[in-house]
Amino acid sequence: MLLRVMPRDGAVVLVLPTRASLKSGQQFVTEQVDWILARQEERPESQPWHDGAVLPLYGAPHTIRHRPAARGGVWIERNEIHVTGQVEHLPRRLRDWLKRRAREEFGQTAREMAAGIGVQVRRVTVRDTQSRWGSCSAHGNLSFSWRLLLAPPAIGRYLVAHEVAHLKHMDHSTAFWSLCARLLGSDSELRAARIWLRRHGAALHLHG
Repeated sequence: MLLRVMPRDGAVVLVLPTRASLKSGQQFVTEQVDWILARQEERPESQPWHDGAVLPLYGAPHTIRHRPAARGGVWIERNEIHVTGQVEHLPRRLRDWLKRRAREEFGQTAREMAAGIGVQVRRVTVRDTQSRWGSCSAHGNLSFSWRLLLAPPAIGRYLVAHEVAHLKHMDHSTAFWSLCARLLGSDSELRAARIWLRRHGAALHLHG
């Protein structure tokens, strides 16, 4: 059995083995109440988007600036992200902009990597999942969390390499990890990205 406390909202998720009963799962949750409460208390506060808030785009702090009278949607100037329109629409407009940017950037990188190893990416989508940073279907469709744009560029590149490597190896075998490292350029880049995600990945869910 596995318990997870989701970083974004503190929701508790129970994962049961195939043959485990719901009753045994409920008993397990009851026994772990102290652990659950401790994890929820440790969870940092969320960071809503508003004028003056700081968003770590590509791992670097960018200040959100509301520009109600301007035109142009969303754009970056130096270390600021400018968002036009009515204030109540600011979070949605910024999120839509980040999703488009993530789909374009991750899609381009994925297709370049795939071409280098003789495979094809059919479709790239972006989502806002809490449990997975990316996925690869048997049909060649890739999906990524747009929140990877908030991490340093090397982290998004690692996730793209991870899912592209699955187009060759639908497992986590030695051959799979070797291909991941080759797509990234070195084993050290692979290890560094995985360590960064383990240490800092949960914080990416606090924004927005």
